[in-house]
Amino acid sequence: MPKSSASKNRSSPAGSDQKRARKRTGKSTANRWLFGHHAVVAALENPARTVLQVKATENAAAKLAENQRNAPLSLTNRSEIESLVGKEAVHQGIAAEVEPLAECHLEDIIATTDDQERVTILALDQASDPRNVGAILRSASAFGAKALIQQARHAPPITPVMAKAASGGLERVALVSVTNLARALAELKAAGFWIVGLDGAATDNLGETRLPEKCCLVLGAEGGGLRRLTREACDLAVRIPIDQSADSLNLSNAAAVALYEMSRKGSGGT
Repeated sequence: MPKSSASKNRSSPAGSDQKRARKRTGKSTANRWLFGHHAVVAALENPARTVLQVKATENAAAKLAENQRNAPLSLTNRSEIESLVGKEAVHQGIAAEVEPLAECHLEDIIATTDDQERVTILALDQASDPRNVGAILRSASAFGAKALIQQARHAPPITPVMAKAASGGLERVALVSVTNLARALAELKAAGFWIVGLDGAATDNLGETRLPEKCCLVLGAEGGGLRRLTREACDLAVRIPIDQSADSLNLSNAAAVALYEMSRKGSGGT
């Protein structure tokens, strides 16, 4: 990744907005078992997610609120949960069998933002690590981003590992796969979004740059950064200033810093 870059809590867009944005397909896009308290609770609270059953230890089940007990719950032991999700999984004593979320399409996301004044969307240019993508979803949820766009050919599959790293973000931020990222960015631009690339070689400092109300922040893969066509699709490029002794930020860390800065600006920051 180039130097100095990598490259809701709010109502869930997995509610009414995400229901409109998602379309059912016959293709499974996720493994059937999610694990970890936050991932399971977020799935239970997501009206767009079908939870078939929950298995939990007595201690883990006690942490579920009454409105989070809307799926069949059976008490079990950690060994049974590990037999479902793997011994290496940090499952916190709880797992849920789920149906995959329906596929989300870019045009539907755009349609749900027509009447919104301020919208942030993320796009990843060939980021392929599921834990990184999950961590980015977590930050996107925390700072109110609407959706995360990935190029289908290079995107990691939606797995329980990604869901655990997302800590509920997979249920709250629409995950969109596109065939051609440059074309998707052009569609967003036509819908009134500014395309902002995060690039360590950029001249403009993100913290000092005034951004439009509707932005799509584009991040490149670890090591390679933004590809040429992706960079050319951007309206402007910005960087996160870091100490010269540091080589770069991890992709998910860079996303979190950038999202915080964009959120701060939207809340009256300069």
